[in-house]
Amino acid sequence: MGLTGCLTAFQRRIWVVFVGSKKQLLQPLTSKDFAGVPGLRTRGLSGSCLRRGRASPGVPSLNPCLHRPPRSFLGLPLGLFFEGRHRGFAKVAKPKSIRDVKAADEAAPIFQYVGDRAKRKDRVFVCGFTYSGALGIPSFIIPDAGKKRRRIQPTPYRLEVEEKISSAACGYGFTLLSSRTMDINKIWGMGLNKDSQIGFHRSRKDKSKGYEYVLEPSPVPLPLAKPQQSRVLQVSCGRAHSLVLTEEGVFSMGNNAYGQCGRKVIEGEIYSESQIINKLQGFEDRVVQVACGQDHSLFRTEKGDVYSCGWGADGQTGLGHYDIMSIPTKLGGDIAGVRITQVTTYGDSCLAVSETGELFGWGNTEYLQLTSVTETTQVNAPRHLPFSVGKVKEASCGGTGNAILTEEGHVFVWGYGILGKGPNIMETAIPEMIPPSLFGLSDFNPDICVDRIRCGLNQFAAITNHGELFIWGKNVRGCLGIGRMEDQYFPWRVTVPGEVVDVACGVDHMVILVKSFI
Repeated sequence: MGLTGCLTAFQRRIWVVFVGSKKQLLQPLTSKDFAGVPGLRTRGLSGSCLRRGRASPGVPSLNPCLHRPPRSFLGLPLGLFFEGRHRGFAKVAKPKSIRDVKAADEAAPIFQYVGDRAKRKDRVFVCGFTYSGALGIPSFIIPDAGKKRRRIQPTPYRLEVEEKISSAACGYGFTLLSSRTMDINKIWGMGLNKDSQIGFHRSRKDKSKGYEYVLEPSPVPLPLAKPQQSRVLQVSCGRAHSLVLTEEGVFSMGNNAYGQCGRKVIEGEIYSESQIINKLQGFEDRVVQVACGQDHSLFRTEKGDVYSCGWGADGQTGLGHYDIMSIPTKLGGDIAGVRITQVTTYGDSCLAVSETGELFGWGNTEYLQLTSVTETTQVNAPRHLPFSVGKVKEASCGGTGNAILTEEGHVFVWGYGILGKGPNIMETAIPEMIPPSLFGLSDFNPDICVDRIRCGLNQFAAITNHGELFIWGKNVRGCLGIGRMEDQYFPWRVTVPGEVVDVACGVDHMVILVKSFI
């Protein structure tokens, strides 16, 4: 291949470069060859340039009029090599209306200089099912004129909030956000509220009524003794109830049909539009962590004791029976006298991690969660799980599958469903390690490891020490945030503009807490 010619049209300042074989018989050049080239008029070309010619077998002709230019050059459209009156590859059409001007202005990149004193900002992103209101974006459900409703948000979408959000929790179609602020408003709820699981939100039309759906983050008032001197430390959500951990104690709201809110069960109680927010009592020590299961609750104290209340038909309360319990009660079994550093639950199974890195479990085991210690389908007291995976740092307990994170940063999974090891491994009773390379470990990034793990009902999430988020599991209504609707069988990185700090997974939606890069 070699350079065989170039064409110059002085009237339009056009340069065309094309290549071809020296011995190739070249076809005549016609005005039709330039019909698709932007900004070019063939009327100004001399007629002599269009006459038929032939290249010499030995010497390439330098007459550009004898050659037909190719449609592309170096794999690019030929039009990219033309220059019109304005500098650039092609002449850009001017906007035809004010609407086009506005659209072009919004689409244009914004360049800003960051000062030396600029601070990274805390941001919240949401994805998944929108019609429940759990994402907190009203325009998805009630759009502006001329726009369509958005049923599913398959990628992370920024939720505008004024306060720095320190904790988030996803329930069954609703969300709680909390901040460590000293202001009056400390927690915000959005989404499904038929059991007052995100508090009472008074209707604007009828002050005696409350909303059963809350479409945007709305403040939830807490009965704090010193509201401007107390902080909210954590929130957790179950199927239809919520727990709020504050410096003054634990508060519960929502459905209490099984005693999961830690108060006496009242037969026939109506939970819709309820204004009851209960402060839990009976703990021997200060509570430092709360965890909501489907219809039960777990509490961990500063000394490492574990308390529970609620539905116990699968043994998920861990109290040695299968009855409901409306008063928070201390667990025994294999964790008696053991200092527990973390508890986790979401469905009807529970896991606990000790100070020495040992793992304990109780509750439902229909999906192989606890078959390492029993042949039954329920375990009603904590049992030590004899897994040889090393020292456990953190655990995450979903609906049918579990995950643990070791001190070395390795992730192990077991149970039933999409576990993260591809479509061929759908169930296992013994924890299996997910290859670290799936979380970004390589020769170029040898220091990458998983730092946190989280789960929803049927999905898992892992956050690396570099602030990257990986997700896998059932992609119910786009809740994984990966931009498509198919299930994800192995860890997949979620694109978020910032460093991921924490994530909360639900049934069909997800909330991501992010710190901006700059």
